[in-house]
Amino acid sequence: MSWWDADDEDDEPEFDESDVRVRPSRRGSRPRTKQRPEHADAVQGRVLGVDRGRYAVLLEEGGPDEREVTAARARELKRKSVVTGDLVDVVGDTTGDEGTLARIVRIGERRSLLRRSADDTDAVERIIVANADQMLVVVAAANPEPRTRLVDRYLVAAYDAGITPLLCITKTDLADPEPFLQSFAGLELPVFRSAAEDMPLDEIRAALVGHRTVFVGHSGVGKSTLVNALVPSAERATGRVNDVTGRGRHTSSSTVSLRLEASDGDGWVIDTPGVRSFGLGHVDPANILRSFTDLAEIAERCPRGCTHLPDAPDCALNEAAADGELDETGLARLDSLQRLLETFSTAPGGADRGGH
Repeated sequence: MSWWDADDEDDEPEFDESDVRVRPSRRGSRPRTKQRPEHADAVQGRVLGVDRGRYAVLLEEGGPDEREVTAARARELKRKSVVTGDLVDVVGDTTGDEGTLARIVRIGERRSLLRRSADDTDAVERIIVANADQMLVVVAAANPEPRTRLVDRYLVAAYDAGITPLLCITKTDLADPEPFLQSFAGLELPVFRSAAEDMPLDEIRAALVGHRTVFVGHSGVGKSTLVNALVPSAERATGRVNDVTGRGRHTSSSTVSLRLEASDGDGWVIDTPGVRSFGLGHVDPANILRSFTDLAEIAERCPRGCTHLPDAPDCALNEAAADGELDETGLARLDSLQRLLETFSTAPGGADRGGH
């Protein structure tokens, strides 16, 4: 027998490709795999705005090749939300040419996250913006009337997110803002006063340079008017206040980042839609006291686990109020604090949210 007749397993394989059976995926013809591409060629950018599933992303910010691209969210992100202010990694066509579409494949670490809920009993949070470091609360001295409680809620949300709050009161030509501002006299809160013919644009602009500042405010307070004055190219829609209800009309429908240019540097203005309520269902009640810095020092004398509610035993805040240690402003601030704390204590599941 010659060597040609010898059995050779390499020449006669027991199986070939026709014997392989691959169960097709329900979502496509390719088999599923847990391996994901590394996207080593991804470019980092920042989300400037979101519009119907498309994201405006700024690449190479501040560099010679700075450009804005339109991107979609990659399927591998699943249900992870991408919001204005997010740092993201982008692949695909990143030229920014008209008609091109890139893809967001990763979301970077968020240094801050401003959130709100529909109401205080709603644990589902609505993310407003990521990575802002300042919040400018805009409120009108009149038309519509200023709401102390709403401003308190903005401050709580800011301190909970680690964001520095600022306050701008508009329409000071219509009413004296001082009675309203007395409610915040005990706070380390920069305040800007603005009138129709006397807007302190230089003063505000100086405070915004080098920062990413989110603008928040009740509808009709003049927030979009202020944004347009600071960023002339913004062209944010403005509205009027209803003479009967005293309510403003929602004009800004989306959150968007706008570059602020000044002689001494740039900054970013993040305009948000006007809201009439600001739920704090996502906030840990233990953090609420931070926004009332004037009362926080007194609360250090409270016993461990104190709730700071009106019926809390040995509460230093209640004792300070009874002993006359708090003036009229301090009493108003204490009332505001306790109203917020009571909201959490009576909400469903409030007992499980922790003490103070």
